[in-house]
Amino acid sequence: MRDCRMRRGGSAPDRHEAKRGGTTMASRYHEIYDASRIDPEKFWLDAAGKLVWTKKPTRALDPEAGVYGRWFPDGECNTCFNAIDRHVEAGRGDQVAIIHDSPVTGGKRRLTYGELLVEVKALAANLTDLGVGRGDRVIIYMPMVPETMIGMLACARIGAIHSVVFGGFAARELAARIDDAAPKLILSASCGIEPTRKVEYKPLLDKAIELATHKPAATIVLRRPELACELIEGRDHDWDALRHEAMAAIAAGREVPCASMKATDPLYILYTSGTTGKPKGVVRDTGGHMVVLHWSMQAIFGTDQGEVFFCASDVGWVVGHSYIVYAPLLRGCTTVLFEGKPIGTPDAGTFWRVAAEHGVKVLFTAPTAIRGIRKEDPDGQLPGGYDLSQFEALFLAGERADPETLIWAEKALQRPVIDHWWQTESGWPIAANPLGLGLLPIKRGSPGVAMPGFDVQVLNAMGEQAPPNEMGAIAIKLPLPPGALPTLWNADDRFRDAYLTAFPGYYSTSDAGFIDEEGYVYVMGRTDDVINVAGHRLSTGEMEEAVAGHPAVAECAVIGMRDALKGELPCGFVVLKNTSQLDRGQIEAELITLVRERIGPVAAFKRVLVVDKLPKTRSGKVLRRTMKAIVDKDDYEPPATIEDATALDDIRRAVSGD
Repeated sequence: MRDCRMRRGGSAPDRHEAKRGGTTMASRYHEIYDASRIDPEKFWLDAAGKLVWTKKPTRALDPEAGVYGRWFPDGECNTCFNAIDRHVEAGRGDQVAIIHDSPVTGGKRRLTYGELLVEVKALAANLTDLGVGRGDRVIIYMPMVPETMIGMLACARIGAIHSVVFGGFAARELAARIDDAAPKLILSASCGIEPTRKVEYKPLLDKAIELATHKPAATIVLRRPELACELIEGRDHDWDALRHEAMAAIAAGREVPCASMKATDPLYILYTSGTTGKPKGVVRDTGGHMVVLHWSMQAIFGTDQGEVFFCASDVGWVVGHSYIVYAPLLRGCTTVLFEGKPIGTPDAGTFWRVAAEHGVKVLFTAPTAIRGIRKEDPDGQLPGGYDLSQFEALFLAGERADPETLIWAEKALQRPVIDHWWQTESGWPIAANPLGLGLLPIKRGSPGVAMPGFDVQVLNAMGEQAPPNEMGAIAIKLPLPPGALPTLWNADDRFRDAYLTAFPGYYSTSDAGFIDEEGYVYVMGRTDDVINVAGHRLSTGEMEEAVAGHPAVAECAVIGMRDALKGELPCGFVVLKNTSQLDRGQIEAELITLVRERIGPVAAFKRVLVVDKLPKTRSGKVLRRTMKAIVDKDDYEPPATIEDATALDDIRRAVSGD
């Protein structure tokens, strides 16, 4: 009988000892993880005790509440108070909270915790005056400016539920979110700034409200100096005009207190794409989110009070919510809010310039950003031109980090490069290598080991735990830890159907991979990225790892294409480095040989296409499903999250042979 099990092929994972300051640090990971498993009640109550509660929780988990249990069910708190007020009350009001660095406008701005508190109070007063209160929803459709963060924190202050929608999303997509969240008010801006253009937000906002069945009562619009916009009388309000009025009132003694929220009250809704076309509103609760982000900032990312953290994402994504806004401020760090791109603003040294100029300790970005930088700077020369003496580590997440990218970054930066893995739904890392607890040995190709609260297992098709190194579906045994989604917005049944039914008692991540003998997790791709070639189930992620090892390849993606004989065959798309002088036909032949040597003839890897760029979302994820639809000649619509729609033209031309 043909062996149809999913097994890891290729050589053993690349592994090296992670060092800081020239010596290998002993890790406390196993001690901490064991404590979280042996007595999770004590572990999470101890973590909660590091924050300020208006009503301290007496228990960590109520396993009977909600869909799978709720965290800190009898506690009450306020996220904004813990992110700002408590630092000011502790005498740290003069510490910088936010550094806004905008190479696309040439502007830079610093806000101390004291200044941030006044700004948040002012906007909270504006929201209150416009009828927004506890439990009301506020959509935030804005660019990467401090006012976006101020809007999120102002909502948290008064108990409103914010839902950030990536600035520049199409009107139809924004309208779908307006109808699902039913916001009382929308915060927006006149425009966003890209390296080569301005994106007019106000016409998109007006069109979305026109399309939506639900009509918000009001909007507050930040009119940026780069682009003016007209306001609709009676509905739209000028941000700066309201701000000045509220600041005067606060200076005259107006109080804007923090609402005491139940730990189980929603803090925000963040929409992620649904397979049905209807966006899924991931709910984040107040207490668990606050506790776990405060804990993770130091334990995982090794960044603490007074230190500078640079998360080069967008506030519209979960990474931005967690590690641009909430975790750094809850921990009392300084957070860098970056408005730009890793290349072209003005060059591929932008991240290193920001890190040097602002004394960044840790940078967190997506692998695709580093691949883009590597394409422009293949020899890794640019970091050497900056003073990175305060820089300690680079974290990568958002998609699979191939070993070649990790090796390049390690060599260029001479610092640990740490992959980790999580999802919008989890809200914080599921698997990582915890810098703050002392790094474990890094295994390139693995995002690390399970973090406290996550019981990560690999299951076979029967729902049974797979042995080490055998591939299967990655699932997490319930309950999920604090900070993970308790449900979807107004959709408990959809939450169960989407995440909890495939493997009863588990949350299904929809990712495929394996766990080795030492507990390191390997995420090889989405479960639908595992292709069936003549009965053999093979990981496209492993093929991508082989292709990325070629010295001429800057980026790559492997997808499964339909085949009448074998069911599916792999098809590779590659972007070459700028310095590559090799003949394309020669490179394609060499890549086919590489995969054959790594995976074996069973992979049937015989088609490689060179393209100028891969189609990606704005968060850097490659649009593999859309690419597969093009290869299979199926109907498709470019997703609203696409960064550059012309990249699809490259794929179509390559497939057709034009």
